[in-house]
Amino acid sequence: MTTAHLSSADIAQRLANQNSNSRQVPFGERIFRTVFSLSNRQPRAASVLIPLLRQEEAWHILLIRRTEVEGDMHSGQVAFPGGATEKGDSSVVDTALRETEEEIGLQPDAVEVLGQMPTNHTISNFMLTPVVGTISWPFEIKLSENEVSRVFTIPLDWLMDEKHRRQENRRFAGLLPFDVIYFDKYDNELLWGVSAYIMVEFLNLLRDK
Repeated sequence: MTTAHLSSADIAQRLANQNSNSRQVPFGERIFRTVFSLSNRQPRAASVLIPLLRQEEAWHILLIRRTEVEGDMHSGQVAFPGGATEKGDSSVVDTALRETEEEIGLQPDAVEVLGQMPTNHTISNFMLTPVVGTISWPFEIKLSENEVSRVFTIPLDWLMDEKHRRQENRRFAGLLPFDVIYFDKYDNELLWGVSAYIMVEFLNLLRDK
């Protein structure tokens, strides 16, 4: 399907209409919750921004590739901009916008927040809330090079095409095997794992019923 006909108001309405209580928690996330609860490790709150932009009359999503950092299990991965909540943050939106500005230089007032997606429990023990917003494009990108090595975009219609993704059964950190989503490489970048799962949740929300 094509998404070019969707307005930002349409997307905001679909976010507002979603029923997070009916969301089925994926098998891998149930494992994480069980393991961390048994170990008494409390999850930390975090937020990411799903940045939508219009380019050549079509929707695109901006993504980052994280800088390679020794000991960081998510380093080098394709992701949405964002990070952990800090004491000064008053909401999940504040966290997402602050972290995005710190990582890529996007000013908060250049983002029109449309809504948010359900919170996900990640393998690194974060309770991660995706915030959806449209962004001004182009903007002056200022990378925090110790956190982000690249910024790029993927057309939303390419992501919508299910032939560009697959599921593989994987095992991490001694956990039981569970399905992990992988997209095909786009612009030589591989989107997979929790970011791919969040992307699929967002794509499903946009599909015509």
